[in-house]
Amino acid sequence: MKVKPIKTEKDHQEALKTIERLWGSPEDTPKGDLLDVLIALVEAYERAHHPIDPPDPLDAIKFRLEQQGADYASLIGVIGHRTRVYEVMRGDRPLSLDMIRRLHTHLRIPADVLIRPSRRHRVKRLGKRRVTKRARL
Repeated sequence: MKVKPIKTEKDHQEALKTIERLWGSPEDTPKGDLLDVLIALVEAYERAHHPIDPPDPLDAIKFRLEQQGADYASLIGVIGHRTRVYEVMRGDRPLSLDMIRRLHTHLRIPADVLIRPSRRHRVKRLGKRRVTKRARL
């Protein structure tokens, strides 16, 4: 196969088929070298044309806790007291900068993932009731 840049979706699909055919080829052989080159080209194409969004911060925290076989109770002291942990993990309260720093250090979650606003963060809305100066007196 002639190696060429991947410019279109058709080129991408052809490269994937060739990778599948070459999968398991021994290293330092012509087929193994071709496999390495095609994998690098496909990865570059996919990074440019099919980017993956970083995970939601709360999903990342839950995933890391699952990996460690831990639960929300292990976040007490990292995020704050028990009530604060559950407020954050329910989406009632956003992560503060201090929480992000401690989670990054304690759970080794990249800070850029934690800094993003959670899709589940609920904005508390005030009711339509207006409090006027007269009503407060």
